[in-house]
Amino acid sequence: MNAPATLQISLAPTDLPHAQVLLPHQLRAWSGQVDEVVLSVDGHKGPAGGRFAEGWEERRPGLDALLAECCRRFPGARVAEVDYGEECRRDVAERFFGGVALPEKDSRGGPFYSYFHGLHEAANDLVLHIDSDMLFGGGSQRWIEEASALIAERQDALACNPLGGPPTADRSRWRDPVEPHTSLAFRCSSISTRLFFVDRRRLAPLPIRPPARARSRAKARLHGNPPFALPEELLTSVMHEREMVRIDLLGEDPGMWSLHPPYRSAAFYEGLDDLVRRVETGDVPDEQRGDFDVNDSLIDWSDARAAFRRRRWIS
Repeated sequence: MNAPATLQISLAPTDLPHAQVLLPHQLRAWSGQVDEVVLSVDGHKGPAGGRFAEGWEERRPGLDALLAECCRRFPGARVAEVDYGEECRRDVAERFFGGVALPEKDSRGGPFYSYFHGLHEAANDLVLHIDSDMLFGGGSQRWIEEASALIAERQDALACNPLGGPPTADRSRWRDPVEPHTSLAFRCSSISTRLFFVDRRRLAPLPIRPPARARSRAKARLHGNPPFALPEELLTSVMHEREMVRIDLLGEDPGMWSLHPPYRSAAFYEGLDDLVRRVETGDVPDEQRGDFDVNDSLIDWSDARAAFRRRRWIS
């Protein structure tokens, strides 16, 4: 009998422009493989605002309507507002951090506590966490079953992810070493909070740490953000200390793979419906295969890259 699993998706009001297309796509890919779907909504903007709080108030009604519609369409889906109350924060800290109080936000003003609240809110220990901007191709409805078996077998696996990018016969396109498995798999040395499948019991106890880079600590002070490392930096450092790995797994045909859009731009939003269609049908160019970020073969990022360089220069 398969162990029960939860799909947990992190959302905030600022995510509405892409979530209205990507959330139904994500639920089509995963809801049939899990026992419950937790749609975690972070309603706490944080003191510094910035890019993580764009359009927060005006987009909240639209996000609520989207979530209600998704809960009607997909059985087992429920909305869970991130609870910042004292009792819940204490429970989350006890479960994952040995009782040490958690910061609300990280050094960039991005989410920290809400990630662990989402894991805590799940009814099951096996949790597939995804951010609201992730895309998934392949469409296998057995991936959760296969990944659950791998995690149960491999005590050194802190996390298991769908393959990063569409598969290709040219394995040299992936930077990570090949992992022996019946399907395409790689052994990876970092964890991103964009996406991971974990047995949450393996995470604890976690430490609370400042950012490793002096520049990050200085920017946190400059922008009035809490001086704490990003959750993905924390998880990656703990994984190294415990001599564990993340395994990226395609799984049996047709497998499951992920893509992440690295920018937000007019071209991205205009082409989002078509991008989802192409990912779901496997209509991707060869240049995209083996790349975990949506690249210029699918979306022209020229304007987005130029705007990003300008923001970095100013900040």
